[in-house]
This record gives sequence, structure tokens and C-alpha cells, in this order.
Amino acid sequence: MSDTMPLDPGARRAILGACDALRDDALRMLERLVRCPSTLGNEQGALNEMARIYEGIGLAPRRVPVEVEALRDHPGFSPPLIPYAGRDNVVAVHRPRDAKGRSLVLQGHVDVVPEGAADEWSTPPFEPAIRGGRMYGRGAGDMKAGIIAYVTAFRALREAGLQPAAEVQMQSVIEEECSGNGALACLVAMPKADAVIIPEPGPGLPALYSAEVGVVWAFVTVTGRPAHVRDKQAGVNAVEAGMAIWARFQDYEREMNDGSRIHAGFRGVNHPVNVNLGTFEGGEWNSSVATRARLGLRVGVMMGNTADAVRADILRVVEAAKADPALRGAKVRVEFQGFHADPCVFDMQAPIVQLAMRSYAEVTGGELRQYPATGLTDGRFFQLYQGTPVACFGPDAQEIHGIDESVGLDSIHDITKAIALSVAAWCGVEAVS
Repeated sequence: MSDTMPLDPGARRAILGACDALRDDALRMLERLVRCPSTLGNEQGALNEMARIYEGIGLAPRRVPVEVEALRDHPGFSPPLIPYAGRDNVVAVHRPRDAKGRSLVLQGHVDVVPEGAADEWSTPPFEPAIRGGRMYGRGAGDMKAGIIAYVTAFRALREAGLQPAAEVQMQSVIEEECSGNGALACLVAMPKADAVIIPEPGPGLPALYSAEVGVVWAFVTVTGRPAHVRDKQAGVNAVEAGMAIWARFQDYEREMNDGSRIHAGFRGVNHPVNVNLGTFEGGEWNSSVATRARLGLRVGVMMGNTADAVRADILRVVEAAKADPALRGAKVRVEFQGFHADPCVFDMQAPIVQLAMRSYAEVTGGELRQYPATGLTDGRFFQLYQGTPVACFGPDAQEIHGIDESVGLDSIHDITKAIALSVAAWCGVEAVS
């Protein structure tokens, strides 16, 4: 079978015309999805919205639970943060009358990170607002616009009187932002496809993910010895001890970014291995020596390293920190919850990747640059554990995980059209039944 199925020029015009006609509908659909505050544990509203969306394009939604015991021994599994009851992923499958093309997964995550200081946003984070050609709202860029792009691409084929001539799985998953276990559950539950498209946002410019670091999350709890501030020297301050531990991780970060440790795919990327103190809780009273502090750490994993090795590094760094005077007499506990993810290099010569690049160029006249990401996506599951090629490219998103997150409306439209042409060429087309 050839890499792509020839697409009649008339069909191509009809598909692109349908994308244009659906543009406003896509924005209204995105607004409804952004209004769902789908932070960790609160994804149900967005999952229900996706079930309605799939039904609206003629597909039957199916729930795929995350079953910890069934996944625990998989190398891609990460220790969960909270239980999974009531938070099932939603998938839908298109099946053709006459399967003659290549099968495809269209995947995206509905979960979003917390909004942070809501009072700092120009408009409320879960009330989508359009200004200056961009839609603002938490999750608008990362990555609800990408989900709407692939749904609209599929709708455009239907509006043009066509449908994919191969199986197409659509997957809306949870926990891309903290474990990836939603994607892993779907990977295990669903048939292996010939290729995957994930419309994750790039670095604020048109780009295809070429590689991504791995990530390990750890939580370090320090218990000191409380005392009245008048007897400060008799106590052990857990907050000060926590800061001493953090200083050791800053040293570790510098060590990991030494040029000799950086994979060739990241050459020219400034500081690709990031260690982040994402959360800190500590102390009880300004006039008391703090009893307890808890640090939430995110540690990057460069190619050539592994999540298992970095987990061991974290334990080593914490153990070494115990020699600091600030920790004498303190008790320290390390827990691993959330990401335990290995790094990944994507195959830039894979036919689906080359097709995505051609489709984008045809639609826009521009090019998708290769993007080695200092964050990670669900694409790693397909590449690492199935050997399934992944084209990961999405709309222009800015301030993701920050204040006033936004996505470019023209960029959503461009990605929609590029996905539509890619689906048609990859899967082939047949008349709508």
C-alpha cells in the first residue's frame, strides 16, 4: 500500500471549502469546551461535552476507564495522584464501509492545569473571550483548540460528502498534564492504528514535535521540631530545611544541563532540562518554628537518561541534602506520584509526519519547523510502546500554564485544514453512506 491515497482535486476543494464553512461553528464548540473547568478531578464536564460532540458527528462515544491494577506493570504507567472513579476517558470510532486506507488515531487531552491567580487574568479564565484574533481562556490553547480542530476536520469531510476509508479512532483523555495514564488506558484498550495525529500546541509558532524530554514528579516532606520563636535555636525549621533541599536540586539542574549530557536533538536549545519547584506548603504560624514543609518537584529527563535513573537521582540528592545544618534533626520523606515518563524522539521521516508537513504547506504556504520540546506530550506512549509514528502539531498557543492563555483563531483554522487533508490522504475517502 502506498503511503497516501490520491485525493481528487475536486474533493480537496470541497473539503477545504467545508472547513471554511465550519469555522464559526468550531469556535462556538471551542467556547463550550473551554467553559468546562476541567482541572484534575473535575474533568467530567469536559468529557461529557466530548461525548456530545462525538454524537453530533455521528459517532457513538464509549467510556474507557483508567484501571490502575491493569496498568500498574506497564512501563509507561505513572503513580496516580487521585482516584479514577467517574473520570473515564471518552473515545469514538469511525469505521468505513470498505477499509482500503490506513487507520489513524486523532487524540487530545481535555484536562487543564489550574488557573493560578484568577484575579490576574484580563477576563475570567473559564469564560472564553475573543480579542485581537485570539481566544483567551484556560485550556483554550493547551489543548482544547486542537481537539476541536480534529473534530472539525472530520466534520469537513462529511460536509463534503466524504468519509475516511479506514478506521479512525478519536480519543479524549485525562491526565496528560500530570501522568498520561488516560492516554495509556486508551492505548491498551484500543486496537493499534497505523499512525497518530495529536494537535498539541507548539512553541508559539508552527511546529512539529521532533523530541520531548521525560518527566518525574516527586514530593518531599520535611518534618522539623517546632518551638516558640523565642527559643528558635532549639527548634528545627522545616521551611528552612525544605529550602536547603531545593538548593541541592538547583545544583542538580545545572549539572544535568552540562553540554556533554544534552542529546543532539536538543542542541541549540537553551537549558533543556528543567527542574521546577511547582508547589510548596509549610509552616503554621509566623511566631512558631515551622513543623512541616512539603515540596512538589518536577524533574526533567534528557534522552540517554531514564525516568528510573532520575528517580534514583532524586533520592540521592535528598539523601545528600541531609548533611546540611538546616536538616540536622529533621525527618525527610520522599514520595513519587504523577509523572514517571521517559523521554522520546519522534520519527521525522515517518510518512504521517511528512504528510502533515506537506498538508500544512499546501494550506498555508508556510512550513512546520521541528520542535524539540522541553515539556512532554501523550505522543510518547504511541512511539515508545507501540512503535506507532506520531505527527504532533497544533495551533499557535501562548501563555499556556500561565496568565491569559490564548490561541490564535487563524491558526486553529490552518491546523483544521491541514488535519482534514492529512486524514483524507492517509485514510483515503469514500462517499458518505
